[in-house]
Amino acid sequence: MKFIEELVVEDFLPTIRSMLAEALRDRELTQREVADVLGISQSAVSKYAHGEVARNEQIAADDRVVDLVENVADGLATGDMSRVQALVEIEVLIRQLEDGDLLADLHEEAMPALVEADIDFSVHDPDSRIRTTEQVRSSVRRGLRTLTSMSGFATLIPNVGSNLVECLPDATTVDDVAGVPGRIFDIKGRATVPSDPEFGVSEHAASVLLAVRNHVDVQAGLNITYDPDLIEAFEQAGYTTVAFDSEAREELESTIGEAVADAELSETFVLYQTGGFGIEPISYILGPDAPTVAAAVRSVN
Repeated sequence: MKFIEELVVEDFLPTIRSMLAEALRDRELTQREVADVLGISQSAVSKYAHGEVARNEQIAADDRVVDLVENVADGLATGDMSRVQALVEIEVLIRQLEDGDLLADLHEEAMPALVEADIDFSVHDPDSRIRTTEQVRSSVRRGLRTLTSMSGFATLIPNVGSNLVECLPDATTVDDVAGVPGRIFDIKGRATVPSDPEFGVSEHAASVLLAVRNHVDVQAGLNITYDPDLIEAFEQAGYTTVAFDSEAREELESTIGEAVADAELSETFVLYQTGGFGIEPISYILGPDAPTVAAAVRSVN
């Protein structure tokens, strides 16, 4: 009797770890860095690198496995993907391959009696919340990398600081919105991100995003300084720009609703308010995800 979990341990995991170790080394990570990222010993990395660990060629040749290895290696090497997200993505693929797929076929080869049995394996939910939250945080990281590598972005940061935020698909509160703890600040001409994206850490940018979402299908936003020339640059680049009343802070949702109600909005667009007594003028870039929002800013900077 052979359990499908044994195939995962004996065939799938050594294969994908070997492929990941090779892919990370190809991305110029040191043996120690690969060991740290994968949570294995340096001697294990050495064995994988020198082909001393046997791979299951059927698993190694599967396009989904190959694609996953490349995506995970890219994410881990750049820091866009956390180890938690990498684990979840691999777990999801394992359960997919167990469910009447490649691993199930290998299991039937090892246990021919299963061919005639009607067995339905339970699987992990590919749309689990932890997977979704990690994907959102990864998206924010990619957007932040675009912003911090952008020449001159620091000059667009308002006095209150900027924040790049993205929310879960079913977001209703600020706890469902990921952003930068402490915001992004201009420190000696450099846009500085103090910490890794987390949920529930942005009150202002998250509130604006949630208010917009009640009227428009967006999932990400970024606040930057207001400047008439910048608004004109967005318009010339093809982005819709809409002004709203900065004085109506207690009625943010209805104010934004009135502003966007009749506007023909581009997929990524700009909301802005020109300030008031004790209120700094701010522009808000809204769009489908954090990298797209960041790219819009880069296109006019």
